[in-house]
Amino acid sequence: MSRRRPIIDISQPLTPSIAAWPGDTAYAEERSWTIGPDCPVNVSKITLSTHCGTHADAPLHYDRDGAAVGALDLEPYIGPCRVIDARGAAALVPPSVLNGKIDGLPPRVLLRLVEHAAVDHWPRGFRTLAPETVKRLAELDVRLIGIDVPSLDPETSKTMDAHRAALDADMRILENLVLDHVETGDYELVALPVRLQNLDAAPVHAVLRPLTD
Repeated sequence: MSRRRPIIDISQPLTPSIAAWPGDTAYAEERSWTIGPDCPVNVSKITLSTHCGTHADAPLHYDRDGAAVGALDLEPYIGPCRVIDARGAAALVPPSVLNGKIDGLPPRVLLRLVEHAAVDHWPRGFRTLAPETVKRLAELDVRLIGIDVPSLDPETSKTMDAHRAALDADMRILENLVLDHVETGDYELVALPVRLQNLDAAPVHAVLRPLTD
């Protein structure tokens, strides 16, 4: 009998200490009902941006007429993926980071850009992807790209060039992953976005499983 494959959580925990994009809605939680003499249950409410923590961008986020997250096909979010170590000094990660790492490349790629994913502080000046890198992945038939920083584009970008390259290739995007503890290699990815039917992004609980025992 084969052993169960371990599950590797690559999501940021959603707590009041999680960092939010400057000026965006911070995460907050509150207990609405509490178990007591007149109440048999605990019930909570939360407030958060659609881009808080680990999330999936929808085309609507960066294209006025783009599809909302609730309308997206779920197939790109489940299946074989490759974790690639793309750490380095370059502010924009170039396509050369893929050299020697694309043989038999699956249609989902997660790029580790930083030493440690920032969860409880805002990583000002975080590294991002050159649009040419996104285009190169599209040429390799990659359908989903994930990163361990808040955005594919720099914090100050007004043109969203990497996002636009993903849009042109109909590529799905995961942001704010946690890859500190993940070895490079191939895995099964499961990262389904919450079905927020009309919105521009949605939280995901992203996990990896080794492809073999």
